[in-house]
Amino acid sequence: MKTRVDPDTCTSCEDCCQQVPDVFEMGDAGCAVVKVAQVPAALEAAVREAAKSCPASAIEVTE
Repeated sequence: MKTRVDPDTCTSCEDCCQQVPDVFEMGDAGCAVVKVAQVPAALEAAVREAAKSCPASAIEVTE
C-alpha cells in the first residue's frame, strides 16, 4: 500500500503526523509529507484511519 498527501489541500493540522508518526511528518513547506515509499503492513489500518479522519481529505491511499 502507498499513500500521499496533496500539498495543495493539506491544512497543516498535523493530525496524521500524530496518528501515524512512522509514516507522516511535517515537511519544510509546512504541510504533511510521507516518510516511506511503501506503508508497512502493520500500519496500513492506521494510515487508512488517518486518511478517513483528515479534515481536508488531503491523504490518498492506493493499494
